[in-house]
Amino acid sequence: MPLDPICKKIISDNTEYFSDYGGKSYYFCSPECKQKFDALEKSVIRLKRNLSEKERISFGKLKKDIIKPGICTLCGACAASCEYITIEDGAPKLVGPCKACGVCYYQCPRTITTEEGLIGSFRFAYAARSAIPEIRGQDGGVVTSLLLYALDEGLIDSAVVTTRSKEEPWKPVPVVAKTREEVLESSGSIYSHSMTLEALMSAIKQGMNSIAFVGTSCNIDAVTKMQKSSYGFLHLFMRAKVLKLGLFCMDTFSYEGIKAVLKSYGITLENVDAMKIRKGKFEITLKDGKQQILDLSEFDEYRSSSCRFCTDLTAENSDISFGGVGSPRGWTTVLTRSALGYEIFNEAVDNGYIEARHLTDDELERVLNLAKMKKVQMYDLNRRQKK
Repeated sequence: MPLDPICKKIISDNTEYFSDYGGKSYYFCSPECKQKFDALEKSVIRLKRNLSEKERISFGKLKKDIIKPGICTLCGACAASCEYITIEDGAPKLVGPCKACGVCYYQCPRTITTEEGLIGSFRFAYAARSAIPEIRGQDGGVVTSLLLYALDEGLIDSAVVTTRSKEEPWKPVPVVAKTREEVLESSGSIYSHSMTLEALMSAIKQGMNSIAFVGTSCNIDAVTKMQKSSYGFLHLFMRAKVLKLGLFCMDTFSYEGIKAVLKSYGITLENVDAMKIRKGKFEITLKDGKQQILDLSEFDEYRSSSCRFCTDLTAENSDISFGGVGSPRGWTTVLTRSALGYEIFNEAVDNGYIEARHLTDDELERVLNLAKMKKVQMYDLNRRQKK
């Protein structure tokens, strides 16, 4: 017995009200239901077909991501868009075959499926690397090259960056860099949190008016509030111009935690030349050239508690964002966001400081996939309770 896709009533297939679409017959209990279908459901079926050509997403994914964690709003969007979904016992339920068209998932107000929803608004996405031979930064060394260009051209008078402590190797120390040498010393990533806002305030108190600020999403968000909040320091008292350069960040770990894990493998931080997190691995390069690759899970207990609830992989409030995800090894993914960020980045390219090309669709997709993993943390209630 067929199901009326509009009112969900079970009816006889001898009904005089039916419509054929896409090689399938749809039956209705009344002319009103048939009219609604002809006006609305054809467009929904067309949408399903378009989505199915892009990605196979079933009701099971909606159930896993939204229904089981208990964040379904019961708005009925999924049931309205699919004749085989109904609301029973306070939750969406599949009552027929799932075609994995994805339409229910894409209508849900709790899912995040757009580029802007995942990584914020941006003008262009690039794969880039430094064109300056002496620069040896993380991935492509693009942040360092951009800072050097801005300093050389007088666009900034200082940069707030993070360097390594001389007394405690690899411990992050925020500094105000005013020279080429100081910028070069800050190249490379440190996976412990740096309190760069103190250095920013120090730069402002020193009379710096044009400052480049390098930080992860949480630090960038703090600067944004200082600029825009009615009680923000930069808004109320200090009129310094700040160029926000955001770093992709999935997690940070305590300095003592990193030190402890490496020590368990007989590695001292004094002997570490570089660190890199890639594809679930913590890559350690020693000063003698040897490499030690550890599972990132070994650092879990030392992961910053705030990172468990952060949903911003790409520093969405920055002028330009930089990260190693998406681009090939040795290159940096760059998202130009503001007009100022776009202009300065492209000037650095035109003046020979940076080599760049547009990111391919596949490369951008890798960024979006990791960003989606970061975003859904806010919905993972079980994880929150356990931690």
